[in-house]
Amino acid sequence: QVQLVESGGGLVQPGGSLSLSCAASGSISRISAMGWYRQAPGNQREFVAEVIGRDSTNNAEPVKGRFTISRDNAKNTVTLQMNSLKPEDTAVYYCNLLTSYPLRTYWGQGTQVTVSS
Repeated sequence: QVQLVESGGGLVQPGGSLSLSCAASGSISRISAMGWYRQAPGNQREFVAEVIGRDSTNNAEPVKGRFTISRDNAKNTVTLQMNSLKPEDTAVYYCNLLTSYPLRTYWGQGTQVTVSS
């Protein structure tokens, strides 16, 4: 039973910053990737950023240069540092965990990020 707990969401003014954290706990097999997706009202859930394996990172084009993802491998935690936030970043952000052996995908409950003046 794997659980993902997200924290750090909230209200921010345009140009501000937020840091999201996701901690994985429970019976976890090998982690292939940990990352973040987001979903705005009326939109499909979209990829934001991920850490593949231990070190490799991948960011979606709209957040490149503004968001930074990092992973604490010892604690199975990922952090998304979000800078220069824009109103279009407003969404519910979901932590995602991909494991192997067996191959499974897990989702967090989501944390709201609202960027507004």
